[in-house]
Amino acid sequence: MKIPFGKPILDKTDIEGVKKVLKTGILVHGKKTQEFELKFKNFTKSKYSISTSSCTSAMHLFYFTNKIGPGDEVIVPSQTHLATVHAVELVGAKPVFVDSSFIDGNINIKDIEKKITKKTKVITVVHYLGIPVDMPAILKIAKKYKLLVLEDCALAVGTKINNKHVGTFGDAGAFSFYPVKHMTTAEGGMLITNSTKIAKEVKSARAFCVNRDYSKRKIPGLYDCDGLGFNYRMSELEASLGITQLKKINVFLRKRKKNFYKLKKVFENNRSFHIPDINKKSFASSYYCFSVIFKNISKSKRNELINKINLKGIGTSIYYPHPVPRLNYYKKKYRLNLENFKNSSIYSDKNICFPIGPHVDFKKMKYMVAELKKITKSL
Repeated sequence: MKIPFGKPILDKTDIEGVKKVLKTGILVHGKKTQEFELKFKNFTKSKYSISTSSCTSAMHLFYFTNKIGPGDEVIVPSQTHLATVHAVELVGAKPVFVDSSFIDGNINIKDIEKKITKKTKVITVVHYLGIPVDMPAILKIAKKYKLLVLEDCALAVGTKINNKHVGTFGDAGAFSFYPVKHMTTAEGGMLITNSTKIAKEVKSARAFCVNRDYSKRKIPGLYDCDGLGFNYRMSELEASLGITQLKKINVFLRKRKKNFYKLKKVFENNRSFHIPDINKKSFASSYYCFSVIFKNISKSKRNELINKINLKGIGTSIYYPHPVPRLNYYKKKYRLNLENFKNSSIYSDKNICFPIGPHVDFKKMKYMVAELKKITKSL
């Protein structure tokens, strides 16, 4: 049996939607992008929703339009995808890394204030694997020091705190629709915000800062430019996929949660393993994948175990392969003491992530549970 780690779930409605867009000949500047933005805004209950070419570009736009740059510092988690930190580097600001909590893999909130200086302008948090960061605690710190808050929600479509969607707590939230995420637009992202100022500036900078978008030009091709911007737009094809995928998102989320707790039964009540999970009743995860921290094995043994599991046809991944300060670019540039990121290192070196997406049906889940039971007994 072959069970890939991630697989986009595309059906006739997705395919037919894209075909219709192709037949219109309008592949950008159309109504599908606006429709997707409206539907995603309603889904997250945010005031504004701006589609982008990726989650990375959404974060870059946030820093750029808020004039974060050289001489500024941004608090970031050390355990995240490098895109989170690249967006800071792209505006010339300095990322200041905070280790993760061993409990859930999220940024260690207790350590944030120790890293804040007069140069700090933003606290950026990542909802690790869809497990929500304690946003009320983050907002309390941000208010104390008058800092902006950006939520990286790349793995958090459907993640909530007190039934409020993440991305709506801070000044903005950035989402990813990469093929293996909760829903896909092939490539693409979204920035949500409740700030009129942020929404207006991001929307402008997303499309070169031209003063008239395509639909408002009385004379075709006639416009002016009011500032410096980028080509970070989403296409009509991607937006069409987003619309049809969003219709199915609640079904996808229910399947992920069900699969998560089926796998959890294999590992729970065994002190050799740690399962990052929500730890408050008011928190709701989006269950991106099932992550296991194998406490009593080395990194090399973990890698051997991955090969063994993969030979059984079970796809795996690692979230994330290194704490960001250990990646070559950041290691050479900042030369940080890696002993300060012990929990992030444990997560990187002892973690194996298993698939729980809607492509994992009952038969595949039954097979995976049986095989993992055999492997865990041998450990």
